[in-house]
Amino acid sequence: MGVYLNPGNDGFQSAINSKIYVDKTDMLELTNSVLNTEQRYICVSRPRRFGKSLTAEMLLAYYGKECDSSHIFSGLKISKAKDYEKHLNQHDVLYVDVTTFLNGTSDAMDAVKLFHSEMIRELRMTFPKAIDDTTTKLQTALADINNIYGNKFIIIIDEWDAFFRMAKEDVQAQKAYIELLQGLFKAAPSKRFVSLAYITGILPIKKYGQQSALNNFDEYTMTNPRGFAEYVGFTEDEVRQLCQNYDMDFESMKSWYDGYSFRRAKHVYNPNSVVQAILSNEYDCYWSKTETYESLKDYISMNYDGLKDTVIGLLAGGHSIVNTETFENDMTSFQSRDDVLTVLIHLGYLAYDRETREVYIPNEEVRTSFVNAIQKSNWTPVIQAIVKSDALLAATWRKDAEAVSRGIDEVHMAHVSELNYNDENSLSCVITLAYYNAVNEYTLIRELPAGKGYADIVFLPRRKSDKPAMVVELKYDKSAEGAINQIKEKQYAKALEAYEGKVLLVGINYDKKSKQHECVIEEWEK
Repeated sequence: MGVYLNPGNDGFQSAINSKIYVDKTDMLELTNSVLNTEQRYICVSRPRRFGKSLTAEMLLAYYGKECDSSHIFSGLKISKAKDYEKHLNQHDVLYVDVTTFLNGTSDAMDAVKLFHSEMIRELRMTFPKAIDDTTTKLQTALADINNIYGNKFIIIIDEWDAFFRMAKEDVQAQKAYIELLQGLFKAAPSKRFVSLAYITGILPIKKYGQQSALNNFDEYTMTNPRGFAEYVGFTEDEVRQLCQNYDMDFESMKSWYDGYSFRRAKHVYNPNSVVQAILSNEYDCYWSKTETYESLKDYISMNYDGLKDTVIGLLAGGHSIVNTETFENDMTSFQSRDDVLTVLIHLGYLAYDRETREVYIPNEEVRTSFVNAIQKSNWTPVIQAIVKSDALLAATWRKDAEAVSRGIDEVHMAHVSELNYNDENSLSCVITLAYYNAVNEYTLIRELPAGKGYADIVFLPRRKSDKPAMVVELKYDKSAEGAINQIKEKQYAKALEAYEGKVLLVGINYDKKSKQHECVIEEWEK
């Protein structure tokens, strides 16, 4: 076994040995199905700590020669597949983590040279007749091995985008690196020596204008993971089973770590955070602790028209339409608000609904990251609204409608320029921001099917909470009393009949002429 050529199965073995392991080995059926086909070039991008390296190690353990992994995969999902034994430890695998070379030198261009030389050096030890001392290009070495020995290779590159993240200003080194990849995967000889290419990173493949630098790759990204959607993170069924196994509250887990949604997997959870929450028996911001808040702060503070307005709306629970196609898949070529929002999708700070083309903040863990970032960005009015939200919530519980009206007025006046305040949807954003800290006690549900219609916002108490449930109806330039009447007439509160505690009915109206809110609060008589 070598460092890069067939380095063994120790990495994946350690994952199997861990207290918590969720079996995703059926993904190997997808890669088996494209071996030695035109679809053998795969690029999977997803956020940090979403299991990219673990998946790469799984591929390495399954395919790599010079080790026996049958004891690892026996009993796992892939062992039931038709072609399981056909490919188990039957392939030459080249595996590299690109950060190894960037961390090994202070110059990014030298890192590209190191990529070539180190892998050639190891290949020469195994295939001495094919590689002489004059060979300097990795693709030449692999082509010569194939010509003389007939060997083909599965090439796995982890952190493929490291040059665009760690050397983001060094355009010359980036182009040299792309040329290296094009030699491996696009040049004519590569069709003979590559049986599968699997590259993974945070960013999709770099674009130059509208053209992908590696346009023969099928890409599976956070905007469209397609058939790999259920492998982006943990699925809802997997998380529900983990909660049962370890006596964790599923609804809390969902609120904290769910929120990424795709056509083929409607609920995808942050896997690292779910595991950490179970191991520590506590819900917290685990994933965001792996990244500095400075990066998020820098992105949301960029001076593009509408970006700050959008971030405030997202923080208040809103959605925003975004064009993800203009992003050039690097960390420097930002031209618009949409480019910034798109990079935040790939970094995991925003989720993306492909059906509506909208972004949103996926869960409480990420919302906390945004709050920490805006605190460092000196967005004083937003922070003040969040700080005051506890007082607003307490006023609602004691049915102090005047205090609630004043509190919402203050949030509105602070953000009237940021939030286009002209309908019930924008009113909903202000209300959600005003009640920001309610997420500590409640699960907030917008447009809940209830009675004879949809309740605008329902505040459903978390397990073991003694706080009242709340049904909130919003009106724009009508009346708060009319909002209360609508809750009663359409029987919205019936959706909470099973709830044993108190239920408050909250009607809120914004008067366009006076530019003030009015509020009516009643307790529902079941």
